[in-house]
Amino acid sequence: MSKSVLRINEDISRELSALLRNIKDPRVNQGMISITAVETSNDLSVSKVYLSVLNLQSRNDFMKGIKSASGHLRFELGRALSLRHTPQLIFELDDSLEHGAKINAILSELEIPADEEVEDAVD
Repeated sequence: MSKSVLRINEDISRELSALLRNIKDPRVNQGMISITAVETSNDLSVSKVYLSVLNLQSRNDFMKGIKSASGHLRFELGRALSLRHTPQLIFELDDSLEHGAKINAILSELEIPADEEVEDAVD
């Protein structure tokens, strides 16, 4: 991936983060939204935006709301960035943060003996 595409990915991520905070649609405002990654095609026609939403109530409603807002977001993104053509935005939910939190909760519930207890059991 070229340096210019990487820079554009960072710019899109930064600008969309600000724009997402201003969406009034209750379907989108279900929790704290984070952009985990942006992948723009080499021809700059499409950007895949990966979103993580903390405390998401309805995945279906969120996706409908974000899809409904995508035209407005693309327009505002085009105004903020000086690109010849603003890429089409495709939004995907990224569950990796939520998955990591579940794993962390499971690990914290495990009863792992301290090092001294392990040495006593071996002797």
